[in-house]
Amino acid sequence: MGGSAASAGAGELKRHLGVSDAVVIGLGSMIGAGVFAALAPAARAAGSGLLIGLAPAAVVAYCNATSSARLAARYPQSGGTYVYGRERLGDFWGYLAGWSFVVGKTASCAAMALTVGAYVWPGQAHPVAVAAAVAVTGVNYLGVQKSVWVTRGIVAVVLVVLAAVVTVCLAGGQAQATRLDAGEPATFGGVLQAAGLLFFAFAGYARIATLGEEIRDPERTIPRAIPLALGITLAVYAAVAVAVLAVLGTDGLARTADPLAEAVRAAGVPGLAPVVRAGAAVAAIGALLTLVLGVSRTALAMARDRHLPHALAAVHPRFKVPRRAEPAVGAVVAVLAATTDVRGAIGFSSFGVLAYYAIANASAWTLTPAEGRPARIVPVVGTAGCLVLAFALPPASVLWGAAVIAAGAAAYGLRKAAGRA
Repeated sequence: MGGSAASAGAGELKRHLGVSDAVVIGLGSMIGAGVFAALAPAARAAGSGLLIGLAPAAVVAYCNATSSARLAARYPQSGGTYVYGRERLGDFWGYLAGWSFVVGKTASCAAMALTVGAYVWPGQAHPVAVAAAVAVTGVNYLGVQKSVWVTRGIVAVVLVVLAAVVTVCLAGGQAQATRLDAGEPATFGGVLQAAGLLFFAFAGYARIATLGEEIRDPERTIPRAIPLALGITLAVYAAVAVAVLAVLGTDGLARTADPLAEAVRAAGVPGLAPVVRAGAAVAAIGALLTLVLGVSRTALAMARDRHLPHALAAVHPRFKVPRRAEPAVGAVVAVLAATTDVRGAIGFSSFGVLAYYAIANASAWTLTPAEGRPARIVPVVGTAGCLVLAFALPPASVLWGAAVIAAGAAAYGLRKAAGRA
């Protein structure tokens, strides 16, 4: 494995991302639009058990992050679990992981683009979403280092906005601890569904693993960066959830479409609400930026193995990015952003992401101690948790997600059968 940027060959990506860069990419993926949008539907599902739902989401995310980090250190290549599944479980499971990721995360890209449109110009959400998809693809095409610079600025802005929300809510005199567990009684199924929705907002740490071919000293950098990014995100999400609940309560949170902006209005600082809306738009752009990065790298890896058109395997000789996969992903996202609904995109994406991580955990189970295997409990809890949260999602999301994954599996089988004929 070449360890320096200068050693990259004509068909390879440059290694120029350190620990801080990798953490920033993870934060840009996780501390994105999810923290602004996921709390309200999670509150509707969990009732008074919202904060309880955060716990299983965090546990599953930790297991997934640990398994992904150990695998990424072992296989520091573009593609993430597509590569891990192929190497540890066989070609079919790698393909299925890659298919789940590309399809699910492309839908997530569209959802993030539509979120940008909804916050920037609600009356013209679709055209703004298309413009956002085109602009982000252009930035990514200029090279991953430029994407990191942009993401670093976005993360800084979003963290400042979230810190302001937490401070205003907790220091404004309207916060009451009794609101934290008030509201509709929690049910086991409701808490699990809320955990599945909240997990969607955590899932960005995979972006670090999928950029493994562009990270310096990946054997050390990736296992350090993934848990660090996840830990920071969990602390931020917990602080925001407690602050917003203390002001709005579970019922108030469940009823609002813009919970953080509504929380600062309820806390007596309505002038901060437009700033929060702007922060939400910036966060969605940051998530879209890193999502397109991850999807294009997985598409590149699958194209190298001819599971996707081999033309997508080309790397730009100057910018060292996926030459055709990057604009192809951007074009698909732009089409989806122009034609789809954000709610359906998010539900479908969640199912695909959880299927992807189930395969990652199963792959980590096969590692030996010499290969850096995590404690046995980690991939067991991770696999079981992914499956439970996936099937706890709304029925429509489960049906559509399972159908598309099954269609991908069928396409693989048909291609194999045609190859043997």
